[in-house]
Amino acid sequence: MKHSALKYIVLIGASTGGPGQIEKIITSLPKLQNTTVIIAQHMVEGFMNSFANRLKNSSDNPIDVVQNNQTLHSGHIYLCEGKTELKRDGYQLLLTHEPPCSNSFNPDINSLFNSFLPLCKDVNILTIILTGIGDDGVDACKTLSLNGATCITESAKSAIVDGMPSRARLLVPNIQVEDINTIVRKINEFCQ
Repeated sequence: MKHSALKYIVLIGASTGGPGQIEKIITSLPKLQNTTVIIAQHMVEGFMNSFANRLKNSSDNPIDVVQNNQTLHSGHIYLCEGKTELKRDGYQLLLTHEPPCSNSFNPDINSLFNSFLPLCKDVNILTIILTGIGDDGVDACKTLSLNGATCITESAKSAIVDGMPSRARLLVPNIQVEDINTIVRKINEFCQ
């Protein structure tokens, strides 16, 4: 079932070192028309609102911290916390939100990215893995790549911490490897 309102979705996953990289991306974005940007930045619970406020000061686009059952809109940027996943309600797309479990990432990048798999046939999806420790998001990025999404990861030279990007380079088929400045440019080209 095609969802007509959303044509382009950018999914960004990041951990250690990510806030500065994300700020660089957000401040470079043009006024979004038919693109939605969804960001999963690992962060200690309680700090996401201040991060969102900092980004709002330098963005031409509305930025929201995801609330439960929040409708996705084109031209918006969403910051995720806890376990955030996409669900369909008729023709409407919603983001559901649960508080983070004590033993999981905040937010859980794999859960978020995997929930977009059903849209791969109908929507252009660009998935980005930025700097970070570990491998959160890599399995879901691989699945999205195998189902037609375009996937990019940060180069070892550009990543502040090369854990997540190195795992993505190793495991995700057809992944593009770029420095942060090229990633910024490619996101902007995707959003045009």
